Amino acid sequence: MSKLKTHSCLKKRVKVSRNGKIKRKKAFASHLMSGKSGNRRRKLRKTSLVPKGYTKAMLRSLGEC
Repeated sequence: MSKLKTHSCLKKRVKVSRNGKIKRKKAFASHLMSGKSGNRRRKLRKTSLVPKGYTKAMLRSLGEC
């Protein structure tokens, strides 16, 4: 069986923590910020974790498993 290739798009957008959790940036934070409240903009700056159900498939795509 051939080797699996790393999903390049995913590699550029996420980071894997030491515990195997995947960190990502939040969506809707690139433009049109004047229409969003300050509280919402502040929350969009923070990173978030990928839900548990997607983690296994994403790690496989990254070649971490």
